[in-house]
Amino acid sequence: MKVALGADHGGYELKEAVKTFLQEKGISVLDLGTHSTASVDYPTYGFAVGSAVTAGEADLGIVVCGTGLGISMAANKVPGIRAAVCTETYSARMAREHNDANVLALGGRVTGVGLAQDIVEVFLRTDFAGGRHAKRVGMIAAIERGEKI
Repeated sequence: MKVALGADHGGYELKEAVKTFLQEKGISVLDLGTHSTASVDYPTYGFAVGSAVTAGEADLGIVVCGTGLGISMAANKVPGIRAAVCTETYSARMAREHNDANVLALGGRVTGVGLAQDIVEVFLRTDFAGGRHAKRVGMIAAIERGEKI
């Protein structure tokens, strides 16, 4: 498995902790920045991670900004990306199992490292359930294509 990571300055420190956590588990990481706490614009990194996932350069993505909200909005503008802000493990499991989320968004200023590691662990090990949920994910894809549902 390969995971693309991206963060703005508000998420940099948590991104680095998540990167270390993933590498310690033997998971390959594509770090798309930022690489310091200097102020940058979160849309750049949300778009980069989303693009890496849809291009097949990574299996899943993790994005981090101060709250996870702005960077998730940016990632979700990439067609095919389903980014979910998760603040606890239940949402992480449901995002993967029911919504086939392919990008996890975290808040560096609102989520501690230990909790973030737990969220990441659940997100990465949960598979999409398919079934009735596949229809709904398909509806999201139809909206992206400009179709009426």
